[in-house]
Amino acid sequence: MMKMLLARSLCLLLLLSCLSEPVESRTLNLNSCSVSVHTTELRTHYTDIRSNAIEGDSEIGVRLLNKSLMKQVQDGQKCCLLRLVLRFYVERVFSNYASSQPQQQRHTSALANSFVSIRREIHKCHCQCVEDTQRKIDTVHAEFIKLEISQAAKKAVGELDTVLEWMEGLVLKTRA
Repeated sequence: MMKMLLARSLCLLLLLSCLSEPVESRTLNLNSCSVSVHTTELRTHYTDIRSNAIEGDSEIGVRLLNKSLMKQVQDGQKCCLLRLVLRFYVERVFSNYASSQPQQQRHTSALANSFVSIRREIHKCHCQCVEDTQRKIDTVHAEFIKLEISQAAKKAVGELDTVLEWMEGLVLKTRA
């Protein structure tokens, strides 16, 4: 009786594992090191808060992050730029972004926690920043502080797509 119950349990577990999708992890290639990131998960959380952030953005003419900033990164500076961008989002953006909807708060919290985890992994890389890379993030900070803090946070969350696209461009796909 026990063997039959165990066999059925194992068959059920096997069936469930076949039906569930594998968690997809991607490795970001940051020149001298690499970091594992669940970009699909980041996208899912971002998609759920994006429309709220964009609808609340009244500063249409202001741009914090433009794609050229992310694409014109010097060789060897991808790690540094990602570390600085994640720091900006964790310390300045997510801490000042507010939504009255509990579901959106959960997604924002999940994004922030993911960014903290990625930062922790990047810290192990010991990436060095050159002055030009630091200047790039300083311009983002300068534009951010020109706006009222909650408005600036909404704008930055609305522009997170630029960061995610850039990160997705750094991946070497792997399965977890």
